[in-house]
Amino acid sequence: MSWYVYIAKSRLGSYYTGITTDAEQRIIKHNAGKGSQMGKQQGPFELVYTSKSFLNKSQARIREIQIKGWAREKKQKLISGEWK
Repeated sequence: MSWYVYIAKSRLGSYYTGITTDAEQRIIKHNAGKGSQMGKQQGPFELVYTSKSFLNKSQARIREIQIKGWAREKKQKLISGEWK
């Protein structure tokens, strides 16, 4: 099973970073209020980034933690393709 890091943008403009095996379905769950507390408070969300696939959950989690530590500007560059 492949894992992905995804970034979703809330209606308020904030970014949520997570991991999943199916980014589209994960956004549907966020928008239904099933997921993070942030999803319930700031939804709906738009999927703005999906990573290359990772072979396992732990590899995806390492990348997720790395991205969560980035400043907003760096996340925006990743989303736009300026940063890898």
